[in-house]
Amino acid sequence: MTNPLLDRLQPYPFERLRELTAGITPNPALAPISLGIGEPRHAAPALVEEAIKGAMKGLSGYPATAGTPALREAIAGWIARRYGLSLNPATQVLPVNGSREALFAIAQTVVDASRAGATVVCPNPFYQIYEGAALLAGAEVAFANSDPARNFAPDWRQVDDATWARTQLVYVCSPGNPSGAVMPLTEWQALFELSDRHGFVIASDECYSEIYFREEAPLGGLEAAAKLGRHDFRNLIAFTSLSKRSNVPGLRSGFVAGDAALLKKFLLYRTYHGSAMSPLVQAASIAAWGDETHVVENRARYRHKFAEVTPLLAEVLDVALPDAGFYLWAGVPGGDDVAFAQGLLAQYNLAVLPGSLLARQAHGHNPGAGRIRLALVADEAECLEAARRIVSFTNSLP
Repeated sequence: MTNPLLDRLQPYPFERLRELTAGITPNPALAPISLGIGEPRHAAPALVEEAIKGAMKGLSGYPATAGTPALREAIAGWIARRYGLSLNPATQVLPVNGSREALFAIAQTVVDASRAGATVVCPNPFYQIYEGAALLAGAEVAFANSDPARNFAPDWRQVDDATWARTQLVYVCSPGNPSGAVMPLTEWQALFELSDRHGFVIASDECYSEIYFREEAPLGGLEAAAKLGRHDFRNLIAFTSLSKRSNVPGLRSGFVAGDAALLKKFLLYRTYHGSAMSPLVQAASIAAWGDETHVVENRARYRHKFAEVTPLLAEVLDVALPDAGFYLWAGVPGGDDVAFAQGLLAQYNLAVLPGSLLARQAHGHNPGAGRIRLALVADEAECLEAARRIVSFTNSLP
């Protein structure tokens, strides 16, 4: 006997890709390259490793789910420097074991499945966790498709009034995955007004916030709320991670911040869920949140890499520099993203992720179809080689 809601889960995009490429033998004359998985591959900062070594005695005690005051203060200090906001470390900040598990857990905390038509809204394409979290919480999922005319940001206007009335949670991803689009203040204002009208919670996934290509850093959800006079961050929680910012996906460290009343309930859920962060990870996190030098250097590496790769790909694909993040969201000739990915793997031993696997059919179409997601996470030489292979493959198409 198992939870029947598990049967509602869709296969993960990479599992579907493995099925679609199972019968393909990649060209053995070329070394394999993967731009498929968004896993940071730059080196972790030495200060994180040193902090872990110095915290070994912490293994002898049970950590608190709320984290140490020192960690919460370090997080609040980073928020103050990054966004100019003053948050209470004791009530408005909570460490989490990476944003992924927290994005899942917030739906289990917020959604009341006993209410008829319980709905969670998320962008489309989207990070698979949003949908899975909603389904396992007993909710239905409604989608706001990305709009090519708006830099592939989600068009919240596609969600009708009847759906908004049933909505209990909205996932926002800004900068977006896969498009890198940053949501402007006007759209935040519209979403806040909808939240006030219908009472839903906004979960703002901001894990790509520190990799950006404009002079101005991306607007954050808490920052947007403060600009609009919403200093209590009512029904808003922001999710941030060290994985991309500091190249430590294996550390599993991030935080949530915002509405104190919501965080109190979230802490209660997490206490029972067994979500305390290891003392070693807490020490490493304090070191990471307290240092910006490695973040600036990391951002510069991505900026240089994207400046080299994007013009090459733009010669053959519909692609442009994103606002932020480490993905290129590229349109392919002919519009068949799966066939393009299959051919690229077979002929050039290069793996990319078809965009249709990241989205669902909604509002009459799949908004990821015809595009591929390219994760420029490897070093510059490998990414340039991948770009050259894509150019060669695309030029060989009839």
